[in-house]
Amino acid sequence: MAVMLGYETLAGVLSMRETIDLLEPAFAREHAGNTVVSPKFVTDFKTGAMRILFATDEQAGYAAIKAYHSVKQSSARYVVSLYSLKDGELLALLDGQLITDLRTGACSGVIARKVSIDGPVSVGVIGSGNQALRQLECLATVYNIGSVAVYSPTAAHREHFARTMSQQLGIAVIAVGSVEAAVCGKQIVASASSARTPEPILKGEWLTDCRLLCAVGNTRKQYAEADVQCFRNASLVVMDTLHALDEAGELRHAVEAGALPESKRATLGQIVTGEVKIPQQGLIVFKSVGSALQDLALAARYYELLGSRPGLPKADDLGKPRKAKR
Repeated sequence: MAVMLGYETLAGVLSMRETIDLLEPAFAREHAGNTVVSPKFVTDFKTGAMRILFATDEQAGYAAIKAYHSVKQSSARYVVSLYSLKDGELLALLDGQLITDLRTGACSGVIARKVSIDGPVSVGVIGSGNQALRQLECLATVYNIGSVAVYSPTAAHREHFARTMSQQLGIAVIAVGSVEAAVCGKQIVASASSARTPEPILKGEWLTDCRLLCAVGNTRKQYAEADVQCFRNASLVVMDTLHALDEAGELRHAVEAGALPESKRATLGQIVTGEVKIPQQGLIVFKSVGSALQDLALAARYYELLGSRPGLPKADDLGKPRKAKR
């Protein structure tokens, strides 16, 4: 009988460090061919869009579907369905908001662990929403951060982000008035903007001192958050999934411009298994679009920790096989 795990039930159960630890071996299993990971299936309708992702993990013994939709004038809503690969039983329905935020942050944590930077590091953040919060949280889990600058278009939002994260992390976070001011001179840049425009907001010419760029804001073909120069300047471009080459507008533009040859591409699976080494110098660009395998890793862990807890609501009879009508 499937259980239902809501946002409040999931909150605080997994730390960022634990989430990074969960995802790293999942990427290794993907690279070994022990998983199936679908691209996003996108359906636009008059007032919004629906996106559906699917993955299986043979070693873990689970399959998962994530569906998330957005309707105009409303924020996105997410649900993750977790299944047993043994018999196909629906095990759990989970609110997907926290899962999405955590795993997106943790993916950047996976690559950050492989890009060593000595001493206190400076960080620039673009965006002030949940994704930006998780990006900074993951970077603070990996690095000794000395200072942070944040920009988002609404002054009140970026100032609230600065106050909140200064208090939460115990480091100096300041709000600044432009993308350029946020990223220039920074060793690490996390771009988690919600901007939806074909014109990139982040320019490679501003990243002369940057060692690691985590670009996680845009996951759509028609948009781009980082310009072609960011990828042309990179020593290596790492993707959380090869589907990113089709799903992210900035990667499509970089390939078309000849700025992203195959020799300069790698997946997180190749990085965590050591098949591809991180260059000792130069800019490393990490582009994340998300996959259901990442959602599966978290959903499975939540289910294993919480699924037998007394008092959880049940999704009675959902997913049970039915006898064929005669």
